[in-house]
Order: sequence, then structure tokens, then C-alpha cells
Amino acid sequence: LPFHPTSAQKRVLKEIVDDLKAPYPMTRLLQGDVGSGKTIVAFEAIVIAVENGYQAALMAPTEILAEQHFINAKRILGMLNYQVGVVRRGIRKAEKLALLESIASGEVQVVIGTHALIEEHTVFKKLGLVIVDEQHRFGVVQRLQLMAKGENPNTLVMTATPIPRTLAMTLYGDLDLSVIDQM
Repeated sequence: LPFHPTSAQKRVLKEIVDDLKAPYPMTRLLQGDVGSGKTIVAFEAIVIAVENGYQAALMAPTEILAEQHFINAKRILGMLNYQVGVVRRGIRKAEKLALLESIASGEVQVVIGTHALIEEHTVFKKLGLVIVDEQHRFGVVQRLQLMAKGENPNTLVMTATPIPRTLAMTLYGDLDLSVIDQM
């Protein structure tokens, strides 16, 4: 990385790593202000998944955000020779079919997209990590639809919306909570 992670990012990454080593799938909510480094922590989790032979999917609520994640993933994860693809509207039909085949074969290890990731034609070979950005913009059903594309994948949902711990436990009681409380 072109910078040193903050102690908050390191703490949260350790929580994620501990979850990934557990004998059951991770279900974690990552909360932090815009600019706190949630995305880089998510990319570090992606590295763990890919290095262990799995695919990772990152779902964003808008095409603009999906494209931004795609560009950053290509820049950061591309140095590791990971194949990164983006599933969104506006891709020519032949190009989209080739991309979907590459995802289904496992050739593309990191898949970024919008709601298109939960459509039935998007099939993964070995989905091990699901990341949902801006969780509040998706429903629980959409998160579950993406999770259903793997066999009990680890799940990380991210939000910049500050949620007090008690409210987070009520809204997201099925998720462990990590907070990046440093910029």
C-alpha cells in the first residue's frame, strides 16, 4: 500500500482475520466515516479470500460507486495479478457474456458490481467472500441472494452511516460489529 494502515484499520482487519479463521462463516458489519479506510480493509479481506482459492464479490448500490471500486481494485489488486471484473449495465452483450463465463469458470477472482451480481445469470465457481457496500441501500433479501451464490460465504457489510451500538444490535443483530474510529 502507498500508506501505513491506521491502528483502527489494523484492529478491524484482525477482527476480520479471526472471523475468517473460525469454523463458521463471518457475518460482520464494518462501520466507519467516509475516508476512514473501509474499502482498503475490504480489499485486504479479498486478498485473504483469493489467496485461499476463493472468489470475492463486492456489491455497490450505484454504477458510479461500482466503477470507482473497480478502478481501485484494478490498481491495488491488479499488482497481485488478480483478475478483477465489473458487472454492470452498459457493457456490450458479447463482452458481458465473456465476463460472465470467466466468473463462472473462476478465472475472474474479484467481481465488483451493482444489483447485477444477484441476477440469476451471474454465477460464481467458488464464492467465498461477499462484501456489501452501503448496506443500508440494500435489503436483507438482496444480501441473502448474493450470499446464496456461494456455499456459506463469509460476509462483510459496510456502512458510513453512524449507528449507535445498541441500534446496530437491533437492526443488524445477525452481524458482529467493527468500527473504524480513526481517519
